Amino acid sequence: MNAPIRVSGAARTLALTLNGRAVAAEVEPRTNLADFVRDTLDATGTHIGCEHGVCGACTVLVDGEPARACLSFAAACAGAQVTTIEGLDDDAVTAELRAAFNREHALQCGFCTPGMLVSSRDLVLRLAEPDEARIRLGLAGNLCRCTGYAGIVKAVASVIADRRARGIAAGTAPRPLGPVGARAGAGAEAAASLKTPEAVRATPAPPARAADFTPAHSFAQSFDLAFPKARVFALFADIREVAACLPGAVVDEMPDLEHVVGGMKVKLGPISTTFRGTARVTRNADTFSGVILGAGGDGRSATQGEICYRVLDGAMPGTARVELTVGYTLKGPLAQFGRPGLVREVAGRLIADFAAHLDARLKGAPAPAATDGGLNPLRLLLSLLAQRLKALFGR
Repeated sequence: MNAPIRVSGAARTLALTLNGRAVAAEVEPRTNLADFVRDTLDATGTHIGCEHGVCGACTVLVDGEPARACLSFAAACAGAQVTTIEGLDDDAVTAELRAAFNREHALQCGFCTPGMLVSSRDLVLRLAEPDEARIRLGLAGNLCRCTGYAGIVKAVASVIADRRARGIAAGTAPRPLGPVGARAGAGAEAAASLKTPEAVRATPAPPARAADFTPAHSFAQSFDLAFPKARVFALFADIREVAACLPGAVVDEMPDLEHVVGGMKVKLGPISTTFRGTARVTRNADTFSGVILGAGGDGRSATQGEICYRVLDGAMPGTARVELTVGYTLKGPLAQFGRPGLVREVAGRLIADFAAHLDARLKGAPAPAATDGGLNPLRLLLSLLAQRLKALFGR
């Protein structure tokens, strides 16, 4: 067994496994994983590009899952198995990909190639067939300024096709979710969110208020409806009706009155995904309030959240005011879009649409048709910006 690498310094000691070798090094809490492996451990095959989690050049494997090293704090990876491109020298899948990249002219300057190979390897292991659309979607988070992507897509497709022709099937094991380096605790809880409806029936859902859930961010919103609070509260009891009013929401199944299996379609620029998970819904008729606690993911990003709502009498007789408190934690590639200010802007517009749809349902109008693209926060922000500019120049 190789002896641990030890690097002295003034900060706390971090121990993890890098490319199969135990390492222990001093690291400051603010140091990201990319700087740690490059500057401290000299694994310079991991490249740093945008430093915002967008370009994908720094993609590495953390406990076998692709992760943005520039967005991951090194200290959060204590005890994790970290694999950089150097650690894939003897990996059979990566060897096939390197040969295919050369054959299909899938690289030029090579700066994006380490991260591109790590992400491509994940696709080869997961996709059952060489579907070009899914390959392009899977590589949407890895940017290349040289090739035009056609050669990269052909290379990945050829490796998938060749391996399936040789009888090597895609992996079917569930993909655990959670913060980088996690395989217990929060990671296990998020992984449970991907259970099938059958598993949900057999496993108790989380409590209405999870004492161990501390959201990373929270905010409050409210809106008014021109209907009595009893009628509004009654509508909130029908989860399918509520989901139909929420852009992007999908209800797959309700094993019982308190448990929901479903998802949320999200489109952010080149990233289009569906978060799948489970939620528990509780209501208190005495206080006209309720709590929705859920967790889910798309295989690479994970989220856990809590929505507390209360229906009050409105300012005018026969009206209602709905107060919402939302707490959430977002991890993975989509965390780059989880900044509190951005989320509040998007949530404000989303809740305004939700309130308009609720108003229509209470008036007896049919449920609004879901859009194919699902929830598009960028479109909401652009619309909000356009309104502000119109208001500014209209003065």
